[in-house]
Amino acid sequence: MDHRIPVTLLTGFLGSGKTTLLNKLLNHEGMKDTAVVINELGSTGLDDILAKNLERTVESQHIADNTVLLESGCLCCTLTNEMADTLRDLFFKRALGAIPEFKRLVIETTGLADPGPIMGSLLNEPVIGSTYRLDAVVVTVDSIYGAEQVTQHLEAKKQVAVADVLLITKTDLATPAQIEALQNTLSELNAGASQYLIKHGNINPADIIDVGLFNAEKQATPQRWLRAPSKNKGLLGGNHSEAIQSFTITLPSPLSYDQLEPKLEWLCENP
Repeated sequence: MDHRIPVTLLTGFLGSGKTTLLNKLLNHEGMKDTAVVINELGSTGLDDILAKNLERTVESQHIADNTVLLESGCLCCTLTNEMADTLRDLFFKRALGAIPEFKRLVIETTGLADPGPIMGSLLNEPVIGSTYRLDAVVVTVDSIYGAEQVTQHLEAKKQVAVADVLLITKTDLATPAQIEALQNTLSELNAGASQYLIKHGNINPADIIDVGLFNAEKQATPQRWLRAPSKNKGLLGGNHSEAIQSFTITLPSPLSYDQLEPKLEWLCENP
């Protein structure tokens, strides 16, 4: 029997409904004994989650740094370091009794995150892999704009390609023709993923949490995205837009500002 903690990776492009879904999940009794890692630098910070929950009279209490226990029994913490460090910290706090026991973990990423590095950490890092197991990758897709997003944005396409479950959101705002076209597009990118039509973030947690859907062997097409270094250097725990790249040039001696200024001006004039 596998005693590792099952992890649900929740991702989806900007504005696809992750915040709404996460808030509904946090209030569901089926989410008791669940820890949720929220990317504080993303669109959904812990304060935002708490504000929405407090509107529903859900009480909460701070039990550790960046960690809050909701009345529903769901444990929320914010991602302030690298993802691997956060996962280790959660496990050790759990083992020491600093936070309540949790049976499962949900990781919410930003809308522009590439899920590959997080998946790579869960699959390839010995310490993380011996403690946690990737249970399912759940991706939210906007029923109106989703087809355009996966066509124009590599991040959205990557998210769909590695999904085990695709949640087509805001279906009350889309026409049947739009939904059907989107489903066809998603099936072309990832025929093996389950698809659910949802509105207002309502779904039974049993359909997406602790379902044992992830299979690394099934991920044949997107395997190259999982080969990224598992120790991500960014603060967000996942790579972001590849439209912005960086490189380093090491010079043998200091460069004077008089030499640098005209080059910077040229870059500004020739983006």
